[in-house]
Amino acid sequence: MTGEAHSPFIRKLSAFVVLSESELAVLARLHRRRRTFAAGQDMVHQGQSAQTAYILSAGWVCSYKIQPDGARQIVDFQVPGDFLGLRSVLLRTSDHSFEPIVDIEAVEVLAHDLLDAFAQTPRLATAILWAASRDEAMVVEHLVGIGRRDAGARMAHFLLELGSRLALVGMGSKKGFDCPLTQYHLADTLGLSAVHVNRVLRQLREHALVTFRNGRVSFHDYEGLVKLAEFDPAYLDQAGPLLK
Repeated sequence: MTGEAHSPFIRKLSAFVVLSESELAVLARLHRRRRTFAAGQDMVHQGQSAQTAYILSAGWVCSYKIQPDGARQIVDFQVPGDFLGLRSVLLRTSDHSFEPIVDIEAVEVLAHDLLDAFAQTPRLATAILWAASRDEAMVVEHLVGIGRRDAGARMAHFLLELGSRLALVGMGSKKGFDCPLTQYHLADTLGLSAVHVNRVLRQLREHALVTFRNGRVSFHDYEGLVKLAEFDPAYLDQAGPLLK
């Protein structure tokens, strides 16, 4: 199985299902088409009809929609282990775009390969459905954040969520995580101006809760940040496998 058994994608799915050797073998076959993308080079674009998806192996990606006036709204960020463009495989066209924030590595997954994998291993199909449902739950939380949380709680909740997602694939902890996002990325995601983002991060730092500097998020008072954000990670569903 080589290193695929320890890939971020398999580590993520293993939070839901204990994968068998045969299921790991099917996943290994899905990893045959490896590609690299430069930062800023769209992998999937809004309106695309080609039925291709990707599994992110390394790097960060943002998903976004373009409005009729040309303005861009970032919907979410993808980290290693995430599926990109699954809806573009299952629907006729992609309803949003994916753009690498940094140079990335990804596995290209064609529609027929994915459907074949589902036919061979129904438990694997269930696990990927779990991952897609988890992504939907995160979007719901983001909508709640923009609509109901003040700027400080919104920022705290977002950073805690990123930390939890990265911890699942071995890239983060309660001490912090590496993060290539800019204040403009955060502004576009959280519905704040870049100036407001700067002010909020400064306030969180001055209250000795968290620092975001030089590409690193450092948690100083993790529990204090959880209290500020009223962060309940249950929606991330990372407590352990439901299927044995």
